[in-house]
Parts: sequence; structure tokens; C-alpha cells
Amino acid sequence: MAVQGIVVEISMSTVGNGTNLERRIQEELADSIDEELEQELGDDLLARLPEGIADIDSPQGIDRKAYFTELLRLQRELIRLQDWVVAHKLKLVVLFEGRDSAGKGGAIKRVTQRLNPRVCRTVALPAPTERERSQWYFQRYVPHLPAGGEIVLFDRSWYNRAGVERVMGFCGPDDVEEFFRTVPEFERMLVRSGIILVKYWFSITDAEQNLRFLMRIHDPLKQWKLSPMDLESRRRWEDYTKAKEEMLARTHIPEARWWVVEGNDKRRARLNCIHHLLQQVPYSDVAHQPIILPQRDHKPDYARTPVPPELHVPAVY
Repeated sequence: MAVQGIVVEISMSTVGNGTNLERRIQEELADSIDEELEQELGDDLLARLPEGIADIDSPQGIDRKAYFTELLRLQRELIRLQDWVVAHKLKLVVLFEGRDSAGKGGAIKRVTQRLNPRVCRTVALPAPTERERSQWYFQRYVPHLPAGGEIVLFDRSWYNRAGVERVMGFCGPDDVEEFFRTVPEFERMLVRSGIILVKYWFSITDAEQNLRFLMRIHDPLKQWKLSPMDLESRRRWEDYTKAKEEMLARTHIPEARWWVVEGNDKRRARLNCIHHLLQQVPYSDVAHQPIILPQRDHKPDYARTPVPPELHVPAVY
């Protein structure tokens, strides 16, 4: 990806001088590389990371080694939380909302990275079908709510009605008003049923979204993240702002309050979000039986059947 080509496309009046802009683009590229490194991250690899891998000099950046160290620590805590949820049959629902490219998906990925997918799952529903549009609005979300011992992360949720559906004209003013009347009662009902409900709004600036969209446009590995709807949402920034402000004002209730995550710095946003999530559920260690690997049975009359050569994947590498 040509950094200079992206720099030319971004207005200096909204982002800043060329040096700062190139630094931000390089930080974005480094973050994409780090995403793959995180998958293999462990104490042994962490110990081998050289001291000189700090980010490009940035007054607001966070040192990569410090980020990796804290991310790994928080992910260990998420495993302890997961064990507690399973042991005590808790039901945890976390909503991730925010503008396109605000960092919701990245935060969700870091939450789920080391958890058991049978315990913690992500729900990202597509546009409703014709049949779903004729149902009670919340109906298609209900089947995805957790049973005891499960964690469900919604990558966008029923708040689509207060955001994208409203701004794009997929529903009328009466539908929006009915949503605002209903959603507090719906969420109180969830909480009364024993669900722990946590709602996050990821907040980024106009200039930051502009930069992230351009990065996706110029990155073939990320172009799939940009839909025509995303591009139209960029044009309607102010409409989304008004919709977001009313949504937060009318759906911030004691039983299910909103928490705003400052998302311009991706790494800090992820760490802050995970750290905060861990504070929402009191948990402690769950006792486990020691894991003992059993000896393999050996049967003297067993002979392994050779695999035919044509079944093997070609050894290209």
C-alpha cells in the first residue's frame, strides 16, 4: 500500500500536516501487522520482543510491548471471567455500537481471541428479511440471547433502529418513536430475567473515520469491510451524530446504562474496553481438577493403514 498516495487524498485542513498524517498511516499499518502477531502472543514470545519496538514517535501512541503485555494480562482475566460465568451459570450480553470503522470489531476480536467459542460467541446479524421486517422489532434478536453459562457479544444490535435504519430511511418516524418507548422496557425485562447487560458506544472523530475509510479503500485485504452503506454513512456524518445524541439521551437508563469508549487510539480503546468490562462482573478463581494426560493404549495387533498418495494435499511449501 502506498502511504504517499493516501496522504495526497486526505485533506490537510481536517487532519493536520503531512508528517503527522504519514505517522498516523504508518501506525494503522503497524496495527494490521500486530493483529496477526497477537494470535501467537504468549509469555515466551513476549519475553523475546526487543525493547526497541516502540511505535513511531507519537505523543499519544502506546508502546507496542506495553500494549501486548497489558492485552495478554487482560485476556488472562477474561478467561477467569469466562470460568466464573460458566461455573455460576451467568448470562452476559455486551452490545458494541458506534460508527463504521470506530473499532467495534477490533475490540470484539480481542475479547474473544482466547475464549472458548462454545461459551463466548459473537452475533452480527445481516439486514432483516422480508419476514423479519413484519415481526416484532426485537424478535430476531431474542433467539441469540444467552443461556446460563454463556457470553454473547453483539456487533451492532437492536440499536440499528436508532442509527442506520433511521438515518438511511429504512424506517419511519413512528417506528423510531416506538423503539424509544419500547427499548427501555425491553432492556429492563432482560435485566430482570437475570441477564447482565453492558452497552458500549465507540466514539471517533470525523477526521479519524475519514482516515480509516481511506486506509480500507487502499488496502485490498480490508476493502471487503466497506459496503455502499458504509460509504453513504460517511456522507451523512452529521445525521448520524444527531441520531446518536438522541439515542444516548433516551436509552441511557439505570438498569442498562451506556458507556462511551474513546476510539481514536485503537490500542487504548481495546484495553480500556476490556478493563472496564472486567469490572462489570464480580468474579474470582474457579477451582479446577488437575489436568492429567492419560497414557495412550497400545494394541499389538493394530497396524496402521497407509494413506493413498492421491489423498495428500500437494506439498507446495
